[in-house]
Amino acid sequence: MKNYIKLMRFKHYIKNGLILLPFLFGGRLFELSLLRQAAFGFVSFCLLTSAVYIINDIMDVKTDREHPTKRFRPIASGEVSVKTAAVLAVILVIASAALHYFTHAVHWYAWIYLLVYLALNLGYSFGLKNQPIIDIAILVSGFLIRVLYGAALSGIEISNWMYLTVIAMSFYLGLGKRRNELIRQPDGVQRKVLRFYNKEFLDKNMYLCLALTIAFYSLWSVDPITTARVQSNGVVWTVPLVILICMSYSLRIEGNSDGDPVDVLLGDKLLLALVAILCVIWVVLIYL
Repeated sequence: MKNYIKLMRFKHYIKNGLILLPFLFGGRLFELSLLRQAAFGFVSFCLLTSAVYIINDIMDVKTDREHPTKRFRPIASGEVSVKTAAVLAVILVIASAALHYFTHAVHWYAWIYLLVYLALNLGYSFGLKNQPIIDIAILVSGFLIRVLYGAALSGIEISNWMYLTVIAMSFYLGLGKRRNELIRQPDGVQRKVLRFYNKEFLDKNMYLCLALTIAFYSLWSVDPITTARVQSNGVVWTVPLVILICMSYSLRIEGNSDGDPVDVLLGDKLLLALVAILCVIWVVLIYL
């Protein structure tokens, strides 16, 4: 069972928390009917993301077996066979679709986001991950689709500035991941796409996107739509905290890290605490 949990990447479900952003910022997170939709939508998307991770591991099994750390993954290590993993991936896709159908059948546009997410990630696993820029764009799309999926489930529109914040932040995370993969790649083992990148290119664009993230978030915090929903101008005072979060993440990413956003977040207690404080402040400002 432990190997299957590891295969499904449970800890990466934290990224699916982006689905809840429209519910949170719409001021309706604690409405029982919407809370139910949010919970089922979250689980449905988690099942789909697990299937995507498994498919990617199946496609990467040969290179993973040559990697000093990835060779311990369930499929690469032989703890879970390719056939069993493929069957599990199919079951997870069917379970995700069934759960979504029985709980969100009326949200046809939410179906589109699920299908687009699956299609893009299948393309990524089957070769697009080897195409420079496109590989990062697909990583970014995963974060954006989560927010769009949450908006589709809730029927709540959020500010365009928040969409731009998520996009810029996602590019920063994706570029940072590739940067550290390039720096820390083992001898003789390399992602094919890393041949097209260099540290200077990744650094420049990474910090451009970091600056845009802070700028877009600042504009969101003073947007009339935001202040009207919160009924307060206090959101702007979260900007310094967001800057601290970005600085803390950057410090970690330039240290001893492989660049994976989930590992960076969960591996840094200060960063995790700052993010938790930001979430608490959001809840207080919006709901109290």
